[in-house]
Amino acid sequence: MREHEHFNKIEKAGDLMVELFHTVGLFVIGATVVWSGAVVYLDMITQGHATLKDILLLFIYLELGAMVGIYFKTRRMPVQFLIYIAITALTRLLTIDIKAMPNETIFTLTGAILMLTFAILVLRYGTSKLGSKENEF
Repeated sequence: MREHEHFNKIEKAGDLMVELFHTVGLFVIGATVVWSGAVVYLDMITQGHATLKDILLLFIYLELGAMVGIYFKTRRMPVQFLIYIAITALTRLLTIDIKAMPNETIFTLTGAILMLTFAILVLRYGTSKLGSKENEF
């Protein structure tokens, strides 16, 4: 019986350490997203204008910040947000560099965006039929 009690204390200490590491990690990620967004915004102010590239980058930071916030509240990783971030990043790349891209790259990026959009559709359909708390936000 003594060994079991000792193991429970070790297990609780381990759980506490993992939770602490997890929370500190989320704060670091959240602070980094805010910091990065602020740097981009200050650069836009310094330039005196915002480009489409800058605005789309701010959307990526917004989505990352929302994902961290949702994870803090629910302890769930919203997969849809990761896909939204990927779609925004690919759209940003396509929009900014389209003139310098070969046609194959344009078709590949467009296909990837289409596949990710389809993945969102499948996730939404699945959660509407099977139910999930992931879509609450």
